[in-house]
Amino acid sequence: MIDPAAVPVRRVEWRRARRIIRSAHPPIDLFEDLADPQDWPLLISAEQKTNPRLMETIGNLDLVPPARRVSGPGASYLMAPFTHVSRDRPSRFTDGSYGVLYVADRFETALAETIHHHARFMARTRETEGWTSQFREIVLDIALDAHDLRNGADAFGEALDPECHDTSRRLAAALRAAGSEGIAYPSCRDSGGECAALFHPDLASRPLQGRHLDYHWNGTRVDFYRDATGGEVFRIDEDAE
Repeated sequence: MIDPAAVPVRRVEWRRARRIIRSAHPPIDLFEDLADPQDWPLLISAEQKTNPRLMETIGNLDLVPPARRVSGPGASYLMAPFTHVSRDRPSRFTDGSYGVLYVADRFETALAETIHHHARFMARTRETEGWTSQFREIVLDIALDAHDLRNGADAFGEALDPECHDTSRRLAAALRAAGSEGIAYPSCRDSGGECAALFHPDLASRPLQGRHLDYHWNGTRVDFYRDATGGEVFRIDEDAE
């Protein structure tokens, strides 16, 4: 086990960072509203009387302390990773019991990370080839005092394993319990790219929707992506996965 106290803390401030998400769900109007997040429980209670499926859309709001909730334009993109969690969907820095907002420092890194995970899903479910799921790019700013794994390949190598996330989840849980704001780490899918895992939604701001993207699955790998905004198609090098 990596000693959490041995992980240095450094300020991370990225303007126009990138996040790529599935386009399956529309923004949640409640989060977009300018109402004070402290009032959300009352608004939800009132809305549920006419919309009993509201909680399926919002998720578990109790997982985000009132003081750390965000509202306003684009707030859905920041809140959803923390209110829609499941132990059936663990990731590098969570076992699924709490939310994490993953962000890359540039578009190419976010693209490589999502293509890798999408390809694993498509292979596991044995999907037929063709243009598949639609994604959307989110452009946002982040600012946090992060526990930094970016220059610690020797000391923190276990937490950066590209396939096994047992150590990284234990480390993240310990850091989060001790009050950490998040983790900065090198991308495993894009050499030179950097990523951050945020433990609270208010560490990100100014989320804006960018490009709409489609990924092409050839039965073995994702070999193309399409910028649906302009229609351009780009080849994905096999090494990028």
